[in-house]
Amino acid sequence: MFQATFATALDAEPLLEPNAFDALVREIGEDGAGEVRAVFWSETCARLKLFRTLGLEQYRARFAREAHSLKSTASTFGYLRLAALALALENTAETLGEAEFYDLLARMDAAYAAARQQEPED
Repeated sequence: MFQATFATALDAEPLLEPNAFDALVREIGEDGAGEVRAVFWSETCARLKLFRTLGLEQYRARFAREAHSLKSTASTFGYLRLAALALALENTAETLGEAEFYDLLARMDAAYAAARQQEPED
C-alpha cells in the first residue's frame, strides 16, 4: 500500500538534476535536445491527462506501463521528483486505492508544473 511517509519522501526528492540537459545536448546537439524536450512536455501533459480519464480498476496495467515510460523520460531530462513519483505509480499501480492514486496524481501534476518552471530559457 502507498504510505504517507513514502509520499513525503518523494516530495523531498530534488526537483532537478541540473546537468542532465547539458549531457543530452552533448550527445545529440542543442537543437535535437530542445526538440526532444518539447516532445517530452507534450507527451507528459497528455499522459497526466490520460491518468485522470481512465478508470483505475480497468487500467492498472496500463498505468504501470505509462508510468514506466514517464519515469524513463523524466530521468533523461533530470526531472528527479517527477521520475520518482512515476516510479511510485509504476510500482504500486496494481494495489493503490483510489484516494492514494489521486493523491499521487496530484503530486505528479505539481512536480510537472514545478519542472516546467525550471525549464531553461531557449
